[in-house]
Amino acid sequence: MENKYVLFFDGCSKGNPGKAGCGAVMYENNVEVFSKAVFVGKKETNNYAEYMGLIVGLENAIIQNIKVLTVKGDSMLVIKQMNGLYKVKSPNLIPLFEFAKQLETKFDKITYHHVYRNDNKRADELSNIALLL
Repeated sequence: MENKYVLFFDGCSKGNPGKAGCGAVMYENNVEVFSKAVFVGKKETNNYAEYMGLIVGLENAIIQNIKVLTVKGDSMLVIKQMNGLYKVKSPNLIPLFEFAKQLETKFDKITYHHVYRNDNKRADELSNIALLL
């Protein structure tokens, strides 16, 4: 049986723009195998932090040589943009979107799904921990 990998990501900004952090957590067959909290910056937006959480998670999945990945996040904007349903208009998000799309090419199959905040607690917790780093 093939292992099932699910990446959850989140980002937060206190002030929006303000102090920002992101978090990513990877599960292999429902067991947490990776988590990371990253301080994003002192004056970043929530959407910027969300994209950083996605990128941190995708980079780790590539390092782990994961080829089939399900990605879940509570940012409707990021999920819809990555699925090609929304255009990326914000100048500060375009480079992050393009980089995430570049990372996407390293996977055989990748899918993006929106989840509600209560289903994204661990990534949310990590993004808030990142504010303390």
